Amino acid sequence: MIVGTAGHVDHGKTSLVRALTGVDGDRLKEEKARGITIDLGFAYLPLPDGQTLGFIDVPGHERFVHTMVAGAAGIDIALLVVAADDGVMPQTREHLAILDLLGTRRALIALTKADLATPERLTEVCAQIHEATKGTSLAGAAILPVSSATGEGIEALRERLIAEAHALDERRHDGRFRLAVDRVFTLPGIGLIVTGTVLSGVVHAKDAVCLSPSGLPARVRSLHAQNRPVEIGRAGDRCALNLAGEDIGKDAIHRGDMVLDPFLHAPTDRIDARLHLLPSEPRAVEPWLAVRLHHGSVEVGARVVPLEGQQLRPGQTADVQLVLDRPIAAASHDRFVLRDVSARRTMGGGQFIDLRAPERHRRTPARMAERAALGIDDPQRSLAALLDMPSLSWDLGAFARDRALSPAVLEGIVSALSPLVFDTADERIAIGHASWQHFVAALIDRLDVFHAANPDLQGMAREKLRKAVKPELPPAAFTMALQHPDLAERVARDGAFVRLAGHLMRLSPTQEALWTSVAPLLAGEARFRPPRVRDIAGVLSYPEADIRHLFHRVARMGRVDEVSHDHFFLRTTVHEMVQIAADIEAHAADGWVTAAQFRDRLDGGRKVAILVLEFFDRHGVTLRRGTLRRIQPRYLDLFAPDT
Repeated sequence: MIVGTAGHVDHGKTSLVRALTGVDGDRLKEEKARGITIDLGFAYLPLPDGQTLGFIDVPGHERFVHTMVAGAAGIDIALLVVAADDGVMPQTREHLAILDLLGTRRALIALTKADLATPERLTEVCAQIHEATKGTSLAGAAILPVSSATGEGIEALRERLIAEAHALDERRHDGRFRLAVDRVFTLPGIGLIVTGTVLSGVVHAKDAVCLSPSGLPARVRSLHAQNRPVEIGRAGDRCALNLAGEDIGKDAIHRGDMVLDPFLHAPTDRIDARLHLLPSEPRAVEPWLAVRLHHGSVEVGARVVPLEGQQLRPGQTADVQLVLDRPIAAASHDRFVLRDVSARRTMGGGQFIDLRAPERHRRTPARMAERAALGIDDPQRSLAALLDMPSLSWDLGAFARDRALSPAVLEGIVSALSPLVFDTADERIAIGHASWQHFVAALIDRLDVFHAANPDLQGMAREKLRKAVKPELPPAAFTMALQHPDLAERVARDGAFVRLAGHLMRLSPTQEALWTSVAPLLAGEARFRPPRVRDIAGVLSYPEADIRHLFHRVARMGRVDEVSHDHFFLRTTVHEMVQIAADIEAHAADGWVTAAQFRDRLDGGRKVAILVLEFFDRHGVTLRRGTLRRIQPRYLDLFAPDT
């Protein structure tokens, strides 16, 4: 069990930890010289049953409150320290507010320096404590008078902490591994060490991990938990990890970084959150208020944007968007604290809701409903609420990543909810059954309207249809959705176009006969330099206008594409040329396609090569930068043969 001390400067926190454990938490020369704790101190008390009580001694001076926030983020129980001679002081109240904002639910209150106070004074200070804790998560916490100087009450406090350790519910270890780094140092002959509290999951020696937000890979060479060498560290443990890696050094890791399961690495700098503004705050929060955000062991500048009205008044709780100065590693439903930019006072705090908050449309009804669903603590109920929304589909991998869920937990949730899942190479897109029925009906209706307005077109462009139907599925999932039994017999795909199965364009017998004569002229060795309309008319001794009309007809059917005026290529040839351009890009040292390279592969003239590349530009297949081009992968199959 991890015990975190809190309280006003010089109220005896470090002395109390020393009396309980025999360990001096002040480890810095400056701390010993000044007689106050500046950085986090650590001490451990082994228990007879093999458990260990870990103590995080946090500084009380107002200049070091940011360090106190880092220490309080990973504790199991708070030990609020109030000196009997001083009573409740400013940092007592601020630390109390921070503990409350961080969701601390277990606490004891040590009334230190009891040997210096009369019974009447002890009663008076107890009354102050009851008043200060009223309405907070520490209300009703037991108050134990102690004296580090005489030993009075120390054993009783120790026994109470041991009882709390035995009563502590075992932490869940089925999440993915995250550790908030609060110290970084090197040891001769061992190497780089990082310490912190394991926020979720487990870590083993030899595990591959990732440093976030930097993204550097590392390996755990060895680890300590509660100051003892172990093979595994679990959620709630105070761990020291010996890390190794190609780019791993003391300058590469900073306090505030996270060591985590590589799957979880996805830093964020825009977060929707639920914020409670303390009643003591002197002014309301208005759009773009500058603050300091504390999360885990990181401190970063941020701007606050209220999402419910134009301001958040003291004492109120509402949704806000936090726009950070730089990305951080976090998980949904992590707790945070806000302080003012001058670092003089704690303003409020709360819980992260959505790590991928949108920059626009932040206050629409749909977005509010989505945020409400994401705000549900229980992941199964949260995902169920999201999938019940008709305009949403959800990436299961992203959902699990942002909540640090293990594969087993995610699969249990998916099994319980049984949504439709489209498992693509990169994503697992889930959609609720009601949303799916809405999607099918909307897609059929959209195609019906399109065919009525465009009876002579082969179908609707797949990408345009995808964006027009809600929920809007990612491209790969949309392609899989079209093959679902609910749609497979009702719609047909012609390359990158989609049509209702009953919608067919046909040539007249005369036109079909003419096309039988024209098509071979566009194929074979001449496919990359096919004759133009007038040339075909001359070869076949047929009116040029009739040939042109035929080409426009078969173009709408998806058999040919007009690359330039009166210059038609077979659809299969256009697709082949797209693959050639993609192959050139794949083998180019700089990843760009030049007109000369493309011309040489077609074994044709530069003029035709330029016409084809400009055709690709117009359709979005290529992205042009001066004379260079790059393929846009999502359009690779735009001219694919009919399927």
